[in-house]
Order: sequence, then C-alpha cells, then structure tokens
Amino acid sequence: MKSIASLLSAAALGAAMLLSPGVAHAAAPNYVALGDSYASGVGTRTYISGSGSCQRSTKAYAYIDAGRIGANLTFVACSGARVADVTANQLPSVTSSTNIVSVQVGGNDAGFSSVITECAKPSWLGDCTTAVANAQAIINNTLPGRLTGLYGSIRSRASSARVVVVGYPRLFNGTDCNAGTFFSPDEMTRLNATADLLNSKVAAAASAAGFSFVNPTSAFIGHAVCGSPEWINGLSNPVSESYHPNVTGQANFANLVEPALG
Repeated sequence: MKSIASLLSAAALGAAMLLSPGVAHAAAPNYVALGDSYASGVGTRTYISGSGSCQRSTKAYAYIDAGRIGANLTFVACSGARVADVTANQLPSVTSSTNIVSVQVGGNDAGFSSVITECAKPSWLGDCTTAVANAQAIINNTLPGRLTGLYGSIRSRASSARVVVVGYPRLFNGTDCNAGTFFSPDEMTRLNATADLLNSKVAAAASAAGFSFVNPTSAFIGHAVCGSPEWINGLSNPVSESYHPNVTGQANFANLVEPALG
C-alpha cells in the first residue's frame, strides 16, 4: 500500500499540472466571416434579427463552422456585397487579433444576379448571350485586380491569420423545372461555364495571396437547381431567395469549409 506521503505527493503533482500554463486550454480563435449573400446565408429564409438587408443567417456556413470549432465569430458578410463593399464596410472587422478569415465575394462584381434574370427570360425577350459575355469580360479583366487588392488588405490587417477563400457552385444540372423561367440547355451550360470561370479567377488570386481556396463545384453536382435533393433554390418567393443555397446547401458548404479553417 502506498504511504500517505506518496499519495500526498502525487496529489500535489496533479494539482500543479492543472495549474500549469502549459496545459491550459487554448483561447477560442477569433473568426471573421466576410462576403456576399452566399456567405451571409441568403436562401435559408431565416435571418438574424438586426441584420437587416444584409440577411445574415444562423444557417450560414460561417455560423455553423464557428460553432463546430469553438470560435468567436464576427459575422459581417452582407447580401449584395461587391469587393468594394467588403473593403469599405466589412474589412475593418479584421484586426491583428483575428486568427481566421473566410471570404466569399466576386459574383456581384460580375453582375451574376442580373445575368440570371436576363437569361431566365424567353429568348425573344432577353439577351442572355450579351449578358453572359459582359459578365465574363468583367471576370477576366476587372475582377482579378479587385480581388488582389482585397486579399492584400486582409493580409496586411491580420498578418498571421488563416485565410480561406470560398468559391461558387454551378447553378444548373441541365434541367429547368421551374415555371416562370425559360433557361435553354445552352444557356444553362454557359452560365455554369461562367461560374467555373469565376472560380478559376478567384482561386488564382487566392493562390497568389497564399490563401486556401474551397471549390464547391464537385460537391454540388447533382444538387443544383432541380437536383435531387436540391441544395440551391430555383425561382422562389420572395425572389431574393432564388439561386442561392438553401439550408441543406449551406450545411454542405459548412462541411467543405470547416477543414480549411484549421
């Protein structure tokens, strides 16, 4: 049987280990989520009181992932945001104490919402070809410089933060099952190709900045508009919910983004 002295010694050692800074729990990381409506959670139909037109949702991937990794979330993504809006209105939340940043922006710079609206019209009423061409020109010629500037600003404000850039899914599976929209197979193919182009430019800018890039394309194949199950809303009421990830879509975004957050 152990002596009383040895038992007391072991107890004292255990107490010292509990009090030692070396075994203290790490502080929760500070996570800032930047971006547009895809990042804020538009499409989930449930929004945080007080987020107003930014339409931030507790169903958004950043909110889900912050809970999973035990992070302190500063959620500033906002519906309709372009790169300039992120820079002006959201970037100030990134500071030297920020440990993790996620950013998803670029679709609005290309006018993707108006392109979808144009292409959804009957061929005799809309000009999808011109709308897609204009969007692709912006993605090729204008967006890369804007992203480079934003990513540089993020790094300068949080030099040691892990930064994760999130891309966009293709919207179509090749079938338009929504009454009230008139997407032809060719138009859906060109719109998907535009999403791929957008991702390629976003990924290149992220790589040049030394940031991680999360590409949702493969995961969403078969689950786009009219998919089974559908992770992206088709034409919806209100119309602002249209062509955005639904609750299941955001949950799957969370599954893709979480590993990159470290």
